[in-house]
Amino acid sequence: SHSFSCTLFHLPSWSIMCNNILFVYVCEQIIKNDKAYVVDGDVYFSVDNFPEYLSLSGRILDHNRAGSRVAVDTRKRNPADFALWKAAKEGEPSWESPWGDGRPGWHIECSAMSAHYLGHVFDIHGGGKDLIFPHHENELAQSRAAYPESEVKCWMHNGFINIDDQKMSKSVNNFFTIRDIITLYHPLALRFFLMRTHYKSDANHSDKALEIASDRVYYIYQTLYDCDEVLSLHREENISVPVPAEEQKLVDDHNKAFLESMSDDLRTTDVLDGFMELLKAINGNLNDLKLQQKLEQQKKKQQQQKKQQQKQQRPQKQPEDHIQALNALGAEIKHKLSILGLMTPSPLAAVLKQLKEKALKRAGLTEESLQEQIEQRIAARNNKQFDVSDQIRKELAGKGIALMDEPTGTVWRPCERE
Repeated sequence: SHSFSCTLFHLPSWSIMCNNILFVYVCEQIIKNDKAYVVDGDVYFSVDNFPEYLSLSGRILDHNRAGSRVAVDTRKRNPADFALWKAAKEGEPSWESPWGDGRPGWHIECSAMSAHYLGHVFDIHGGGKDLIFPHHENELAQSRAAYPESEVKCWMHNGFINIDDQKMSKSVNNFFTIRDIITLYHPLALRFFLMRTHYKSDANHSDKALEIASDRVYYIYQTLYDCDEVLSLHREENISVPVPAEEQKLVDDHNKAFLESMSDDLRTTDVLDGFMELLKAINGNLNDLKLQQKLEQQKKKQQQQKKQQQKQQRPQKQPEDHIQALNALGAEIKHKLSILGLMTPSPLAAVLKQLKEKALKRAGLTEESLQEQIEQRIAARNNKQFDVSDQIRKELAGKGIALMDEPTGTVWRPCERE
């Protein structure tokens, strides 16, 4: 079996390429199986002779009002019958057929192409939810009428993109392309944003939603980068201890929940939420490992370990336990991100750099101008002008730039605008 997602083809060029043989052959099969009839060079599908009609959309035949989409054709046996082949009209492209010159109907092209390229049984057929009726309903009927063994294992229909709760439309000038979006946002942020909504539901696009998605992607990649940096220091060590039970349970539970959510009609929203616990666990192990190393340097290990044990109320892990935990947690996250298409082959550092560049562009800043403001803030703090330093930090946060004061100096990262 194969997978197939509904694709738009230019009908005339595709018809010429196939010399119209496929379209005509499918129509002939449907007529042969007594599911269609010919009237004055037109070929119509007979819904009365196909009891399965409307099984995909769940509509009721009596509710299909004749004339709601096109003018009523009194030559039809049933007003719901639809055209498989249309007789030629003056000025229109046409091709030869057993019923005279004409052209294929709107739906027959998909039945012919899928049967030719994918066979009569394939896994997935997708498209927008506006195609369920009449396009996919009629395509399904045609395919089954021509080839009774025809079957699509899974029909998947996606929702629409709304802009700030308003339907995207050229008529109201709120239409844009993916190229427009990725000038300001990383493609991974766009992918994450789209996965935050179930594919069947309408996705509400907004700058705020994309900023949140971008912030989440940055957090994921920064956490994985920090994890890899620490693990790289221990690559040569022969660590044989098992993964700590707590982290192993996190990995096992995450894997199980991931498979259950993805198997339940691709519940990607739940899947993305499920990463947070693993990411927090990575940061927790990184912090604990850093604390242990610091305590060893300060030669106060026993005293601090005791305090840490009391705080956490659990046995203190050894450094090798943290390393094994980080290995397991990082591998699980990367594996599942790869399945979702959220793990690029580019180095983590390169993606983080790209995300920061996009953030600067959205903020209308350059690396140099941002550094100037950071230095101004440092000078204000040194002069105890805390209102000035706070104002600089607040203004940058309003542009999606977060400042963090660390022992080595002030660093910045993208954030949601405050």
